[in-house]
Amino acid sequence: MATLELDSVTKTFQDGDDEIVAVDDVSMDIADSEFLVVVGPSGCGKSTMLRMVAGLETITSGTVSLDGRVINDVKSQERDIAMVFQSYALYPHMTVRENMSFGLEESTDLPDEEISEMVTDTAELLGIPSLLDRKPGELSGGQQQRVALGRAIVRDPEVFLMDEPLSNLDAKLRAQMRTELQRLQEDLEVTTMYVTHDQTEAMTMGDRIAILNDGELQQVATPLECYHEPTNRFVAGFLGEPSMNFFETDLADGTLTGGGFEYPLSEGTLADLGDATGLVLGIRPEAVEIREEASAPSDFEATVDVVEPMGDENIVYLQFGDGESLVATTSGFDRVGAGDSVVARIPEGAIHVFDRASGEALHNRTVEADAPEP
Repeated sequence: MATLELDSVTKTFQDGDDEIVAVDDVSMDIADSEFLVVVGPSGCGKSTMLRMVAGLETITSGTVSLDGRVINDVKSQERDIAMVFQSYALYPHMTVRENMSFGLEESTDLPDEEISEMVTDTAELLGIPSLLDRKPGELSGGQQQRVALGRAIVRDPEVFLMDEPLSNLDAKLRAQMRTELQRLQEDLEVTTMYVTHDQTEAMTMGDRIAILNDGELQQVATPLECYHEPTNRFVAGFLGEPSMNFFETDLADGTLTGGGFEYPLSEGTLADLGDATGLVLGIRPEAVEIREEASAPSDFEATVDVVEPMGDENIVYLQFGDGESLVATTSGFDRVGAGDSVVARIPEGAIHVFDRASGEALHNRTVEADAPEP
């Protein structure tokens, strides 16, 4: 297997007289056998970064190294890297067997018998041996996706690169394939770099996730660390559905004030904030508690605006203070309706505080705080 290292990787494009920075000075290491998910909004540079690792895009500056060897100038077919594309990129006139064996036939001197055996073994691994003599047009989306994976697996590469391979599948099949891909990667123990815009895939599949925005790397950490300890406001708002609630505030005399509400802070939280006074208070919807009566300084009288019942939970949109909006998630068994008067508690142990100018996280709830006590 292999380790993959990106050191100050930058990619720029010329658009007339303008220079567009698609990937901006990205550095990160992917450990041997690690499953790293690169996630971010459309146009953030994640696919461009993947294509530079694959050798399909030139690198403007910086280096990509495989097991310590710089591969910037190594041809894509000689990098011992296999890529699975969003479109699957199967040859429509070839059978599944021919699609899976084509790469080996073109890039190796292996005898036909050995290639055929490798293709058959891979098809068995993926549960598609009965499809080997069919052509892509006769396959469902999920079957085509397995064939595209098989074509990569049969090469026995050092690194897998996957560019949104599940985006063409329906929601149920996508959930099923997430589990299958994780199991497959664990069995093969191949270093994997997986690109997606889907935060659910990022949170459920990655050993670690790398979050990009506007070509810049925002944070690389485990899914839980990124969720509970975001490095900045962008990461906090990008991960989670519904998104984190944000309130622009000013700090004075130990109290956050904004939008017609006041939120007193403890000495422990204040110690994290330093001299900053222009702040943003953040709270995730699942951390907001809906109560009948106010009994603490962190309780705010609110009016239910809209309720979205999801079955296992309700997404509740609230109005409080001077026109401030707050989203909370409650149990699906809770009975709450539009127009109800309730009390919303924002527990200090669950809040995040960001610098309003830079977006930097100054105070987070910690992963340890979220874990239940034994």
